[in-house]
Amino acid sequence: MTSPYSLIWENTSDERNILNLRERKKRRTRDALLRAALELFATRGYEETTVDDIAAAVDVSQRTFFRYFGGKEETAFFVPRLAEALVIDAVRARPREEVPLEALRRAVVESWDTIHEAVDEIVPIELHMRVYRVIESTPALLAAHLRRAAELEEQLARIIAEREGLDVDADPRPRIVVALFGGVIRVTERLWSAGDDLTLDGLRALTTAYLDQVGPALAGNWRAEPSP
Repeated sequence: MTSPYSLIWENTSDERNILNLRERKKRRTRDALLRAALELFATRGYEETTVDDIAAAVDVSQRTFFRYFGGKEETAFFVPRLAEALVIDAVRARPREEVPLEALRRAVVESWDTIHEAVDEIVPIELHMRVYRVIESTPALLAAHLRRAAELEEQLARIIAEREGLDVDADPRPRIVVALFGGVIRVTERLWSAGDDLTLDGLRALTTAYLDQVGPALAGNWRAEPSP
């Protein structure tokens, strides 16, 4: 005899499978739209690409596109925002005995592989890196990127202040150290996007090298030696 509880479980299991199937289908559509958008940005240009172009590349309607994204700018920054969220999580997880700048540096350096894997699940890394350069060379996207960077710095400053038991509005040090950290990241982004090595490994090496120099560079003697 079949237990009524087993019937309830079977029905619930079926419903879960249906929900999981729907979620997977939605994610496939979202990722297809995202890949199409980034490919068009990288080959045609951001300003030259419309929402209709992106939807047509996936053979869906404009209405379907807007179910997943608020606009084409959101597709351009979807992957960078994912990377930022992972860095924030990594900073929160750093041991409290680390000084703030070291915690920020290690959060970036040690979460690089995690970020790589997370991005690669959505779009090819090579495509992500090509769009990275598009962001740097497109005024509207660069402005949005810098605006978001300022918001991210404020969020990180508050995390650092909380770690150190400080009032972020009364003590300037959390915002100062995060601004310094953000400045190093911007320098590496600009140098990387203007260089010849547009690989993820190239960006990683440059970022790591610059972050490793921050402490010694600031603590050292900047004064030029007098000419003999």
